Amino acid sequence: MLLRQAHADSTVAERRVVSRAAGDLADSGRFGEDRGVALTPQAVVEELADAPDELGLVERWNWWMGSMDLAHGGYEQFRVRRFEEA
Repeated sequence: MLLRQAHADSTVAERRVVSRAAGDLADSGRFGEDRGVALTPQAVVEELADAPDELGLVERWNWWMGSMDLAHGGYEQFRVRRFEEA
């Protein structure tokens, strides 16, 4: 729901794949270990808001995961490599 509100121009498939990647990241515990806080839907929306405006939702997610990988390492596995439009 938050992704739809924050990224109204995104497709259902984009929101679904980013939500799954965020769930995988949350389940891994990696974000909590590195940042000291739980990964919440609100935190995802806030982090994605820092990405360049011209990027779409999936690109914003990958931009954030790239930033986290540079800062902490180990985030490459959470990048979205491909998805199919429904």
